[in-house]
Amino acid sequence: MRWPATIVACAVLLCAPLQRPAYAADAAFTQFIASLWPEAKAAGVSRETFDRETRSLEPDYKLPDLILPGRPKTGAPAQAEFVQVPADYIKEASIARLAAEGQRLLQKYRSSLDAIEKRFGVPAPIVLAIWGRETDYGRYALPYDTLRVVATQAYVGRRKDQYRTEFILALKILGEGVVTRKELRSSWAGATGYTQFLPSEYYKHGVDLDGDGKVDIWHSVPDALASAAQQLVNKGWQPGVRWAYEVTAPANADCTMGVPEVTKPISQWLRAGFVPVRGLRLSATEQAQSASLLQPEGIYGPAFLTTPNYFVIKEYNFSDLYVLFVGHLADRMTSPQPFATPWSASRQLRSADVEAMQQQLTKIGLYKDKLDGKAGMQTRAALGAYQKQAGLKVVMNRCPKIEYGRLSSEISWMGVNSRTLSSKRAPIPTQGMRLSLNRTSFGGGQTAASDRAAKSKTETT
Repeated sequence: MRWPATIVACAVLLCAPLQRPAYAADAAFTQFIASLWPEAKAAGVSRETFDRETRSLEPDYKLPDLILPGRPKTGAPAQAEFVQVPADYIKEASIARLAAEGQRLLQKYRSSLDAIEKRFGVPAPIVLAIWGRETDYGRYALPYDTLRVVATQAYVGRRKDQYRTEFILALKILGEGVVTRKELRSSWAGATGYTQFLPSEYYKHGVDLDGDGKVDIWHSVPDALASAAQQLVNKGWQPGVRWAYEVTAPANADCTMGVPEVTKPISQWLRAGFVPVRGLRLSATEQAQSASLLQPEGIYGPAFLTTPNYFVIKEYNFSDLYVLFVGHLADRMTSPQPFATPWSASRQLRSADVEAMQQQLTKIGLYKDKLDGKAGMQTRAALGAYQKQAGLKVVMNRCPKIEYGRLSSEISWMGVNSRTLSSKRAPIPTQGMRLSLNRTSFGGGQTAASDRAAKSKTETT
């Protein structure tokens, strides 16, 4: 049927008001930003800086992790640390490339790095590895306007109160003239500089190592690396303590041991059958250090005794894979040896399915951590505890490696396919049954900077 032109015109006019909320939202954003002037003034931001930087400021509604009317919550994009398996995240090619560059930088910045080690007790390779992981030693160009990011997140983000502060401090940074608006680039979450600091972290941990009277994490490598070291110290770094020791685990190792709460002197782990790889002999001081067990892939990958410094690095980025990448990269700057036990080729489960397991484990009192869909230490330990409680064989050294879907049969004993965990013992499925939950770990979100930078150089990530 062909509609008369007048009817079409009326329909267009009737639809026009649907565009108004967008304009209204922008006007409301402008009003919101203007309302922050008293807070900015109290923080030391000049009126000139405030007006100049906010005059044409617009929200970026394409950012993730926003709460917008009429738009479903998207949440934060999937980070490589939480959606990639170890074999993909800790790639030998990436490690080797970054380690080679790190060795060159060790010499180039020797004086500054020596000063950092003396002042903070943080080894030079550790801070270089953080720089390499975060921005590929400054090669990766951060894609977002920092001020616009933190303003948008303060207005309609999931963590408005946090970003309200970040916005004020971003204005303060610009007012101090250390970096220009054009140079103040960030990730989608507002982390900026060589070593990826939020504005609040800049003021908490920033260090002027080069002595020019300003803290510059965007142009001064000494300042950026010293600031990273200061952040580690402020979070509890212990000088003279390694980040972790790779070990081989005894056959009776149980994944319920693999949680930060199970901590004991390394000497006790050694007496229990854990053996440092490649014949490494630990001193009495090292054996007296407290450590926790980490087996990210169960029997299908390396095992580690993690020290308190492991968890300090984890405060920088709350991911075991991130810490393993940084720690191993640091080691490789002084030793060419890879992990003694290689990572296996693995597959990943969907976050929604892991979260379903966490929900059911919470209901039966075995899981007390966040429902985040991330299969970390606590989730693995809870599944191991469930297996014991249900009278099942505790498998996979000895827990189900749910992150990578290797236990297709064993996991289905617990009813994971139906999204319920049952205390009833079901018959063992016939050989060859496969979980429908598995997927290959192509995260879909942003990868870490070093991977993105490497990709731009034709290296596959």
